[in-house]
Amino acid sequence: MTRYKLTIAYDGAKFHGFQRQNELRTVQGVLEKALAKMTKGQHVDVIGSGRTDAGVHAFGQVIHFDYPGNMPAENMLKAVNSLMPLDVIVKQSEIVDENFHARFGVKKKTYEYRVDCGHYTDPFKRFYTGHYPYTFKVEPIQVAIKDLLGTHDFTSFAASGGVIEDKVRTIYDAKVEYRADQNELVFQFTGNGFLYNMVRILVATLLEIGNGRRDEHDLLRLFEVKDRQEARGTAPASGLYLKEVFY
Repeated sequence: MTRYKLTIAYDGAKFHGFQRQNELRTVQGVLEKALAKMTKGQHVDVIGSGRTDAGVHAFGQVIHFDYPGNMPAENMLKAVNSLMPLDVIVKQSEIVDENFHARFGVKKKTYEYRVDCGHYTDPFKRFYTGHYPYTFKVEPIQVAIKDLLGTHDFTSFAASGGVIEDKVRTIYDAKVEYRADQNELVFQFTGNGFLYNMVRILVATLLEIGNGRRDEHDLLRLFEVKDRQEARGTAPASGLYLKEVFY
């Protein structure tokens, strides 16, 4: 058996998330179906760096699997891509040591979140951005986002469906910029781990700060109260992208 590490990108709009689900189209399911064709029916278990929800996209999701045989990495890239639907592409293929693990070896991840700021929903962006049609100022968001840096308890920013008890995470980098040519706010977060819906809840909270509905440093209060109800909103899945995974 040879262990392969693949970096993939996908448009999540027509997927029910990454993780395999019976009767539903998922990224893991599509990959495993392709590998089964290559092995003439032998199941190959695909392990991802983490799950993405329905509608969430990826520029740099990482997977690994053990494949019977010893195909060169470039040939594996070509073979898998030849069997992929148009909304998935393998960007990089490597043969790795058997100790490499796509999930447990992760050191940090970067997520991007895009927000369309147009007054009306853009039909060409509706599957690829969140939408915030209200007034806002970028400066308060830029002040607030700096409060994320460091190690904090993110209980207020974890959706109730999560099963992980330890809510402490470290954020290494967090920034936002307004791109006038697209009329979009683009957020980027790099951390050692992210809780269920954490980025989407953070974005919704930061947008309220930009709108003046919260104080510039309300994130600090939310760290302390550890109450999901205090953070309130969750930005749509459509604007979220897993940008890069680091090992």
